[in-house]
Amino acid sequence: MEAEESRSQLPGDEATVVEVTAEQLVARAIAPIKKEFLRPPPVRSSSADNEAAAAATNDNKNPAHPGSGLLKDKKSKRQLKRERRQEQKSARNLCPEVAKTGDVTSCPYKDKCRYSHDIEAFKAQKPADLEGQCPFVKSGGPCPYGLACRFSSTHEDGVLSSTGHLNGLKNSSEVNGLSKDVQKLLWKNKMRFSKADAKLKSLGLLCPKSKMKDMENKDGENGGSNKCSLSDDNGCCEVASDLGPKLEEAIKDDDADAKYETDELCPQKRRKTGVNCDPSEIEKGVNVTEEIERGSINTEPEAGCDTLTIKTDLSLKLHPREKKLIDFRDKLYLAPLTTVGNLPFRRVCKVLGADVTCGEMAMCTNLLQGQASEWALLRRHSSEDLFGVQICGAYPDTVARTVELIEQECTIDFIDINMGCPIDIVVNKGAGSALLTKPMRMKNIVEVASSTVDKPITIKVRTAYFEGKNRIDSLIADMGSWGAGAVTIHGRSRQQRYSKLADWDYIYQCGRKAPNTLPVVGNGDVFSFVDWNNHRTACPELATCMVARGALIKPWIFTEIKEQRHWDISSGERLNILKEFVHFGLEHWGSDTKGVETTRRFLLEWLSYTCRYVPVGLLEVIPQRINWRPPSYYGRDELETLMASDSAADWIRISEMLLGKVPDGFTFAPKHKSNAYDRAENG
Repeated sequence: MEAEESRSQLPGDEATVVEVTAEQLVARAIAPIKKEFLRPPPVRSSSADNEAAAAATNDNKNPAHPGSGLLKDKKSKRQLKRERRQEQKSARNLCPEVAKTGDVTSCPYKDKCRYSHDIEAFKAQKPADLEGQCPFVKSGGPCPYGLACRFSSTHEDGVLSSTGHLNGLKNSSEVNGLSKDVQKLLWKNKMRFSKADAKLKSLGLLCPKSKMKDMENKDGENGGSNKCSLSDDNGCCEVASDLGPKLEEAIKDDDADAKYETDELCPQKRRKTGVNCDPSEIEKGVNVTEEIERGSINTEPEAGCDTLTIKTDLSLKLHPREKKLIDFRDKLYLAPLTTVGNLPFRRVCKVLGADVTCGEMAMCTNLLQGQASEWALLRRHSSEDLFGVQICGAYPDTVARTVELIEQECTIDFIDINMGCPIDIVVNKGAGSALLTKPMRMKNIVEVASSTVDKPITIKVRTAYFEGKNRIDSLIADMGSWGAGAVTIHGRSRQQRYSKLADWDYIYQCGRKAPNTLPVVGNGDVFSFVDWNNHRTACPELATCMVARGALIKPWIFTEIKEQRHWDISSGERLNILKEFVHFGLEHWGSDTKGVETTRRFLLEWLSYTCRYVPVGLLEVIPQRINWRPPSYYGRDELETLMASDSAADWIRISEMLLGKVPDGFTFAPKHKSNAYDRAENG
């Protein structure tokens, strides 16, 4: 489309209005919106924020204030536990069994139950029911929340009289839950990982117990353990994308390939196995590694017998990746997205055309500790026909045991290992992007994981750790021999974060260097079917392109790619998509008050991305690029204008259209802050 002259107000200058062309705006990464839709930026009062900040300051200065941080520090664990018990006993926390049936005698714990059994008190303080029909009744089944449901007025007879089908009904279409028996074994550290330990031992990667204790002691001295604080009680990782303290002090630029102290725990060199066996057995082609594991060969030297050092020929055995292939070619792949890539959002994307979905990144140590919040990230809906889970770990033994556990307990199609996460809390533990500085550890992790399970193992990487020091092109030729079933390359370094556009030329370079048997998936800034077509045409060697933030901003991108068109979607159609998300969210998180507010919180997280979308009919140049900043503009109707707002207060208004009024004192700030956009504030 030809560029036309338009009047636009440049960001940062509230008084000057200059004549600029659409090409000049695009060069400055400003969305070229038609002049009839432009408006002056809204003036927002920060008085409310100042009052809140002042109140918080006074709270911290006053130790007697209930919200004071000083008071919280003085509370013991026993006191906090007692307060939680009292909160559970309050009228608003009705016993789930009593809520299901409406009968106070149905609870098996009777007076010892930790929840309230006062039905009348619960009804007196329960918020008004929401408009619409209960999502469970709408799906044709009984509601597992009974009286606690915020749509209880739509239930037959107001409450269910039978509990015959309630257990597990809420998530009847969801799988990959953690059984209580397995969780108890993980809590007590009594879970056995025979396959993983055997492979670790055969590869010389099984850490001795003495060294494991030393590692745990060092972690304790450093103020942390293998636990990760990413998970919240709703099963989603809580992260911030702001740049934290730089890691150059710990991992210096000049010694990126140097040997670190933690490397001693997992040897980087191939170990040779000293065994006592008849050399003629080797000539016969006996798989010595398997015989060692089976116990047929004695590995201890006998008196008067020389020790024979051998190197097993792995080429005699069928390589794991030869029997583990997934056809990713030309499939629309929704990236694993922290917090916002939850199960309800993935269901929305499936409806709109996504072919492959992947769960949110889960930390291996948290999974091995049996944390229910982390296992919630592995849940899969029946509509996800090609589904994988993404895990993140720093050491081969941790990853190997995790993949064995996942294969045993979950129904999945592939397991993706994250080696590109840039978040400080992950990198500081040696996982995510930190592995890019340790190629031998990358190899060991992929090799042992692919040898432990029958499911395909894929990996996701960034171009490098440090900007300007790309290294994936030197490793891509070997990744297939490690056992990787596919590799996804995000065209940015860890140091870069999202400050620049993805380097697709480098992704093309890696795709051409990869062996034909290794599918390569490109990732970064795919925001329209034009972007998709350009990348697939420029490098036919790529299997497909992964869609990440583009799906958050406009989830109908999958429809656009399949239908090869720019969808000028209306505000009403966008609202219907949000309604679909809310319906899926209430089914997943629950239709009681807690489930409603959880659904609202994740809806608001998603709205912090959707506001960046500029309707096709308002643009002078299409398609929109993902890094464009839209100036302040009016939509074609009031709802479209509201959806374009970058104010959290307006996002809350949208949530109230779908989930009713927010609780008193409710505020919201998005977890993810993009470097390319101003921070949204309440008000």
